[in-house]
Amino acid sequence: MPRESSPAAASRETELLALVPRPARGRFKVYVGSAAGVGKTYRMLQEAHDLRRRGVDVVVGFVETHGRAETEALVGDLEVVPRKQITYRGVVLEEMDLEGILDRRPQVVLVDELAHTNVPGVTNTKRWEDVLHLLDTGISVVSAVNVQHIESLNAVVERALGVAVRETVPDWMLSRADQVVSIDLPADELRQRLLDGKIYAAHKVPAALENFFTEENLTTLRELALREVASSVDREREEIVRRETGRAPRSTTSADRIVVAMASHPDKTAALLRKASRIAGRLNSDWYCVYVQTPDERADRIDSTRQRRLVDNIQLAERMGAEFVKLEDADVAGAICRFAATHGVSLILVGQSGHSRWQRFVRGSVVDRLLRNTVGLDVLVVGAGNDATAAVP
Repeated sequence: MPRESSPAAASRETELLALVPRPARGRFKVYVGSAAGVGKTYRMLQEAHDLRRRGVDVVVGFVETHGRAETEALVGDLEVVPRKQITYRGVVLEEMDLEGILDRRPQVVLVDELAHTNVPGVTNTKRWEDVLHLLDTGISVVSAVNVQHIESLNAVVERALGVAVRETVPDWMLSRADQVVSIDLPADELRQRLLDGKIYAAHKVPAALENFFTEENLTTLRELALREVASSVDREREEIVRRETGRAPRSTTSADRIVVAMASHPDKTAALLRKASRIAGRLNSDWYCVYVQTPDERADRIDSTRQRRLVDNIQLAERMGAEFVKLEDADVAGAICRFAATHGVSLILVGQSGHSRWQRFVRGSVVDRLLRNTVGLDVLVVGAGNDATAAVP
């Protein structure tokens, strides 16, 4: 059985009944796991049965059992909203029927695999967008995701495990959750479940044990999952104290805000944004992505490739939870410092200058001017080889 770790939960009954929706917006609960097979879907189904016994109207919107006998058995007599059949490139595929759930209008719905990309032709591109739709109509949602699918952790997973994760959930999506719960299973127990045939079919087990399901990989993912939930608990605690007392808790007062100084061209901007997102999450801090457009970088003066890259980076920043701010000024460093001084910012993240030492001597650089600021701002310079997921300084 998976072990549930949730420091924020006051009691089992309170946790369950809290899923009954608010008048205007549904409540959102997410189970975060370190890998496939730790028991996220199993735990969701257990919770659905518990809710139903307490008189809550709960249905299964989409649950993926992956052919696991014990998970399929646990669906039992829960009401399941039939999946939508969609023909795509000559193949019939199944997707969650968002409209069917909205018509049924339960109090709570289970929606598995939060990072899933929907087949073209349905209402939304991503399943997490379906969840937002449900929440906005007052339906509460219980969902699940593996930690490697969280947007800002892409780089650390690819670097540490050699696995490229294509389907992601924006960090801000988890920040909207009313409760984030870690489903925790030690690496040796998860590997034993794999050997017992409880995760993948027998012919897939040897390759899985040798590649993704190594003890080192699973331990790394487990640590990431526990950190993610710990950050969520800190945010939840602060919100409760603010709501009840009107002030931040004394022991975990929020850090000052963070700014990422974004240029229009460097290829390392995505890594810079991921690092900022992790720092802001661990410090429980708001953060800004600031782009200063100089006269030389007006839209009519930069090529389409640079414009497209700039738009991509802006969208990435917003998916990670940053507030994007565009300033217009010939003095980039001065504009960033003035913005920081008026918005409670104490830390600026900036990429390492790509100019040679001679160019910096002749022309100066934004990084050097930021480092010499006189308004008391800390500046963290992220080098070209410094991955976004490096330890928080």
